Amino acid sequence: MNKFTLTGLAAGIALATLSSHAVAQEKWTMTTTWPDNLDLIQIDRHWAELVNQLAGDEVQIEFYAGGTLMPGTEVFDATESGSIQASGDWPGYWAGRSPAFSPLATTTSLFNGVDYLNWINQWGGFDLYQEVYGQYNMVYLPYGITNNESGFRGGTPIESLADLKGKRLRLSGRDQGRVLEQLGGSQVTLAGGEIYQAIERGVVDGAEFSTPGVDYKAGFSEVADYWMTPGWHQSASVFGVMINKEAWDALSEETQEKLKIAAQATMTWSLAWSEKESTDGTAKFLADGTTINQLSADDLAKIQDITNEVIVQGACEDPMHAKIYHSMISYLQDYAQWRDISVPYNMSRVTDNLPSLEDIEACMNK
Repeated sequence: MNKFTLTGLAAGIALATLSSHAVAQEKWTMTTTWPDNLDLIQIDRHWAELVNQLAGDEVQIEFYAGGTLMPGTEVFDATESGSIQASGDWPGYWAGRSPAFSPLATTTSLFNGVDYLNWINQWGGFDLYQEVYGQYNMVYLPYGITNNESGFRGGTPIESLADLKGKRLRLSGRDQGRVLEQLGGSQVTLAGGEIYQAIERGVVDGAEFSTPGVDYKAGFSEVADYWMTPGWHQSASVFGVMINKEAWDALSEETQEKLKIAAQATMTWSLAWSEKESTDGTAKFLADGTTINQLSADDLAKIQDITNEVIVQGACEDPMHAKIYHSMISYLQDYAQWRDISVPYNMSRVTDNLPSLEDIEACMNK
């Protein structure tokens, strides 16, 4: 065989390889629950752009802001059915389908942001996301963590738990609502985009939404003069991407791994990004004249007691809900010795007052 023929053969193989890559490239449509005017969309965009950089030859994601393809409430069904390949979310929005989604999204007075980071990556949390979302024909990649949320904002001050009595407050989450009810307040459910006008018009006495950076960019300093901290209702939050199972399975293992790497990188970025945004947002609220009222240690201890009861109550109502909280509390107990001897340089919330594992196990064994 002459040199020309060998060169031609090599060129043919190269062209065939390029053609196979072109044919193999997957085109994904991705949206999110967040519209452009809510800054949490930056987490979703960060992951989608990173995937396109790391795995662009194998999968290209076309990203759409929330509300542009469909209402945010419909993205779960669209991803489950395969109408779209992926969507960013906050798991707590789906708690009506299964209460197990609630602790995958946030906890009341339990985890901080680093606790979620630890638990997801080293204490079995990642597998539990797969177990819950897998029931709905989806793979889930957690890729965002924000630490403690702002707390309640409104036109009247909330200086102590006594001030919650009779108040109508926008609050997300089933467990959060149960705690608020025992504190004398009533839960109002509103989409994030409706909060500004609800505070402005007095439809609610106060509202929570997200971290100070996100809250400030949503304009809440214009309608809320008072801010109650800390955000016990969401001691940290997790965000991620729902991926249709068939779309995921169509990717090679190598490409799947790249998507997971992008999720890990985005998760780390999001925690630092959120804390910087919270720092800047807090300064801007104060510059605008916002008054901050912090709950006392006694008030926070009462919230913890009620939270512990609510967690056990939920565990007795749903086995998967119980399994997730059992895993979370087991992590906190397992981590406690090292965590506590490394104070004040520890990387976890320090508390000895936890929901009873024995009570949760009793519910699981019924």
